[in-house]
Amino acid sequence: MFDHTYDNPVISGFHPDPSVCRVGDDYYLVCSSFEYVPGLPLFHSRDLVHWEQIGNVLDRPAQLPLPLPGSKASGGLYAPTIRHHDGRFWVVNTNVDGGGNFVVTAERPEGPWSDPVWIGLEGIDPDLAWEEDGTCWCAFSGPAGGVNLARIDPVGGAVLEGPFPTWSGSGLKYPEAPHLYRIGDWWYLLIAEGGTERGHAVSVARARSPRGPWEAAPGNPLLSHSGTGRAIQNTGHADLVRAPDGSWWMVLLGVRPRGFTPDVHVLGRETFLTPVEWDEDGWPVVAPVPERHPAPGGAWHPVPAPPARDDFDGTVLAPHWISPFTRPEGSWSLTERPGSLVLHATGPTLDTPGYTFVGRRQQHHDCRVTALVDPGTGRGGICVRLDEAHHYEVEAGDGEVRVVARIGPLSETVAQRSAPPGPLVLGVTVRTSDLVPASPLLTDGHATGPDTLAFWLGNPTAPGAHPLAELDGRYLSTEVAGGFTGRVIGMYATEGSVAFDWFEYVPAPAV
Repeated sequence: MFDHTYDNPVISGFHPDPSVCRVGDDYYLVCSSFEYVPGLPLFHSRDLVHWEQIGNVLDRPAQLPLPLPGSKASGGLYAPTIRHHDGRFWVVNTNVDGGGNFVVTAERPEGPWSDPVWIGLEGIDPDLAWEEDGTCWCAFSGPAGGVNLARIDPVGGAVLEGPFPTWSGSGLKYPEAPHLYRIGDWWYLLIAEGGTERGHAVSVARARSPRGPWEAAPGNPLLSHSGTGRAIQNTGHADLVRAPDGSWWMVLLGVRPRGFTPDVHVLGRETFLTPVEWDEDGWPVVAPVPERHPAPGGAWHPVPAPPARDDFDGTVLAPHWISPFTRPEGSWSLTERPGSLVLHATGPTLDTPGYTFVGRRQQHHDCRVTALVDPGTGRGGICVRLDEAHHYEVEAGDGEVRVVARIGPLSETVAQRSAPPGPLVLGVTVRTSDLVPASPLLTDGHATGPDTLAFWLGNPTAPGAHPLAELDGRYLSTEVAGGFTGRVIGMYATEGSVAFDWFEYVPAPAV
């Protein structure tokens, strides 16, 4: 008896706009990466529940101008779609800061992926779908609003017909994220609408031809958690996939807000999984996204979790390590000091683009990060980043350790103390209990934030560690800072060269 259950999200942390395809018994999924490079994280699964990152679709400078044109937070790469057709993998995507829409292909999902083929369509959230005769359609969200459709040559990039407007939802704002499918005798057009905040929704229509006319589902929106008290919110931007046993599933984005009103989310928009049924009239039916649910039938394929600690003993960085805007070859090295990641400062501050930073997504509400840092004559440490105007860091240099908070227009050193020269351990803990009160006036200890970030000199779980400061986590949330991303925690250098002997991320309650 197959009785496994899974917990949502199936890919935690900042992994929004999921798109999925199945090839045989294997599933492949891509997500948006916005300003971070390498771009478009790529995952593999055998059961839709356990996902392993096997690379990034855009992982070399020839594929993507670096730094990303525009160099702004929440810019860059929006909403990819992945499909398998005619023996090849296809990913279509938008670089909103330069170039527009493009297609890359690969014979194997692990790559190498081709250089981009640019498509002359203005808009975002492109999709690819093929008719039986090879006709390729690209649905996308147009620049004037609404969903458009064009017939294209995905190999050469030419627009062969259109674009022309197609069905654009039930009237909610921002119809986007279209996916077009041929299922049985019908073509279905699945879209997101309502905005990617609390009003986010999924709606669907169908037609006998991609050209229409389109019939909207009588129960639209197909899915929305708007106005509910569910722990999962902002549900939308969905893609459908059929399992080998004939069951249908939907991957979609959502958030897990926390804290006092207004609830805020800090991990970004994550990837969730929910079952799809079909009613007697041929319409998909989706129940509210569960926090826990029976898994798809078939074999159970757990995958090894990435090691909690990276000792930087290899010759390449693991695919989950990302950098904002760019990662010049001269800014980092795994060979200069074998067994360490050496970062060379390319900018003097984290407040404007152009600095050296290598990080990973925060994927758990409670976690602990530590690193062994040798600042030498430089300056650097651990940063918790949302964007250039919202970040906290603990850094070493010039014989001292200090904690710095940047919140909007304010930048403040909130703690500092002398530190011995040479390598030292720096730590950050994130906890969702025993929160820092929002104001001294709240004598009952009530806190509005979703979590508290504590900064340490030394390993927080080891004797002799020195707590330096505790900060309210709500200022590193999307609802405060704006944008489309989530927290990224990593290593940086803003002066000279800084060596990191190891970096450890542990999903565990803080001390």
